[in-house]
Amino acid sequence: MSPLIGTPLPAFALQDDQGTTVTAKDFKGHWTVLYAYPKDSTPGCTTEACDFRDNLARVQSAGAQVYGISRDNLKSHQNFIAKQNLPFRLLSDPECALLKPLGAFGKKVMYGKEVEGILRSTFLVDPKGVIRHVWPKVSVKGHVQDVLDTLSILKG
Repeated sequence: MSPLIGTPLPAFALQDDQGTTVTAKDFKGHWTVLYAYPKDSTPGCTTEACDFRDNLARVQSAGAQVYGISRDNLKSHQNFIAKQNLPFRLLSDPECALLKPLGAFGKKVMYGKEVEGILRSTFLVDPKGVIRHVWPKVSVKGHVQDVLDTLSILKG
């Protein structure tokens, strides 16, 4: 179990794809799905984003909002949103100000080499801003359904 469960979401101030500053306060009052992904417009990340897009009505019906977060810049996010018709906001965290405290940035093996990068992870945050569930090593296939199932259990 993640040591983050039961702790408040770390304080942060990041820009979304429109250049609007988003802080932890924007998550208050709603369940929030915050998913960290390595890079805009790459195959696994596109599949994951499109799965959240295609199931957004179900996530919203369950009472949650969705945010993606990566190190990509605003222009990259804007292009990704336009190309994939994504109906949710993407946060830009080039300095890993939120990714690192969440444990979503670190060493991983890519093409047989150890590199530092974003670890595909998802965080479920309750309306009070407390992390209620963490998926530390996300496998894209079936992930959104798992998020929905967990949200249903946690909301009672």
